[in-house]
Amino acid sequence: MEIQLLTKDHDRNGFDCGNSDLNNFLKKTARQAADKNLSRTFVLTDGKTNTIYGFVSITPCSVNIEDVPEKQRKKYPPQHGLPAIRLARLGVGLEHRRKGYGELLLTEAMSITAKIAESVGGIGLFVDAKDDAARSFYEKYGFLVTNPAKPMQL
Repeated sequence: MEIQLLTKDHDRNGFDCGNSDLNNFLKKTARQAADKNLSRTFVLTDGKTNTIYGFVSITPCSVNIEDVPEKQRKKYPPQHGLPAIRLARLGVGLEHRRKGYGELLLTEAMSITAKIAESVGGIGLFVDAKDDAARSFYEKYGFLVTNPAKPMQL
């Protein structure tokens, strides 16, 4: 398996993760967002074909101090707009679930975030979980609810 930056050659139309918002993003928006330097989308393939098994999209963002986990707040200045990376979208094809591909894509996003933070700064990787199942998935990998008033923000 290989994780590659999304290109026009990847088969976006053949991808279905069961979520129309995620499918539409990959099929219609991901490349345009990359062309405008708004985000980067990485796809999991078998390395031989252009079939997409899953994808993850990340984007730079800023977070308010209130949206940093409470235990970590004291090490940052009380200002708005702390630099970070947001995991904008993650999807795994219906026929490829339960094979560890979501974990592989999440690990890639974490690795990229660490490299960015080392190069230019940033306080971490944040995600807005779309539902309770997604939140549970991210919590398994150490993500914390950042603000009790926003339980889906990790």
